Amino acid sequence: MTVDELAAELALTPVTVRHHLDILKSEGLVECPEVRRRDTPGRPQYAFQLTPAAQAHFPKNYQAFARLMLAEIRDHVAESDLQRMVAGVAQRMAAEAALPGPEAPLRDRAAAAARYLNQRGYEASVETRDDGTIALRTRNCPYHDLSREHDEFCALDLALVTRLIGGAPAVQERISTGGMSCAYLVAPLAAGGGQPD
Repeated sequence: MTVDELAAELALTPVTVRHHLDILKSEGLVECPEVRRRDTPGRPQYAFQLTPAAQAHFPKNYQAFARLMLAEIRDHVAESDLQRMVAGVAQRMAAEAALPGPEAPLRDRAAAAARYLNQRGYEASVETRDDGTIALRTRNCPYHDLSREHDEFCALDLALVTRLIGGAPAVQERISTGGMSCAYLVAPLAAGGGQPD
């Protein structure tokens, strides 16, 4: 909408509307990509619209959609195919991560995995335990409500951590089963260098 259209719709003066639009533009919530030419003399008018950042403030229904989609997939796909799909999703996610090579020390790979997971809301950290083992811990489950009904999300996380770390971890705790975190025991530290035995 243009300033004049917004002013008429909101019963505000154009000056007040411009003031608020300037604030919203400075916060990256509104943009004016379209210029409308007038049929009468005068300056062209800008048509304002919400940015993608502003759209993120509105309610989304991804969780309900994901729940229904998973139920539909479960009803029509064999368990082995579903497991392959989960592994494929984990592979696609891991391909987005900036990871050190397989020759890097385990601790470096675990730290890179935690950084990637934190970018996706997991609140991940790496711990070196007294016995010399490394654990990757996530304190938030981005799929918390869904994982209670669909253990595929837990399988996805395990497959993802396996790909990020470069080895199969042992699961020690799960948020979905009442734990305070999801904890993955990655591998023992080798003496001198951090590579697994």
